[in-house]
Amino acid sequence: MINVALPKGRLGESAYERMAAAGYDCPSILEKNRKLTFENPEKGVRYFWVKPSDVSIYVERGAADVGIAGKDILLEYRPDVYELLDLKMGKCRMCVAGPENFYDDPNRQLRVATKFPHIATEYYDSRSRDIDIIKLNGSIELAPILGLSDVIVDIVETGKTLLENHLAPLETIVDISARFICNKVSYKFKHEEIIRLRDALEKDL
Repeated sequence: MINVALPKGRLGESAYERMAAAGYDCPSILEKNRKLTFENPEKGVRYFWVKPSDVSIYVERGAADVGIAGKDILLEYRPDVYELLDLKMGKCRMCVAGPENFYDDPNRQLRVATKFPHIATEYYDSRSRDIDIIKLNGSIELAPILGLSDVIVDIVETGKTLLENHLAPLETIVDISARFICNKVSYKFKHEEIIRLRDALEKDL
């Protein structure tokens, strides 16, 4: 049985559809109930839904053999897992965004609000830019509007929220998409099953 951690929400639902199309369907996951795990012994698969940012933790610690996680999560938390496949879904960008007319004065410290302090720090370190990281958990766009920060580092999908708040993407740090990840021990002991699953997913790309 392969244990699969799926991220709750739209991405996870799309990921399950991809898994089902690859031959790893599990009808009970579509039922309206409060169950936490769903399995199909015939297909040798067990699914469970977790918070997107927790998928890599479940996989790294071995509670899940494999999972679907955004590249943003992998870059931010750097879990010790194998990244086996880019699923080319959930596509977006990690961007620096700020006021449309923003000018970055190199003579002063740049205040950066973000949910992704490691990604932001690494990006600005590579540019030798002195920054003050402001870690926030929600409504990142509010920070520059209220003067809490100069810019933000966040995921941009359509850019509509930025536009509606008179903000704009200023620089793209990295392109983001969903990745199929695997626990390192599981990769060794369930190698054939996991590679078979990966290859089945890859056929749909």
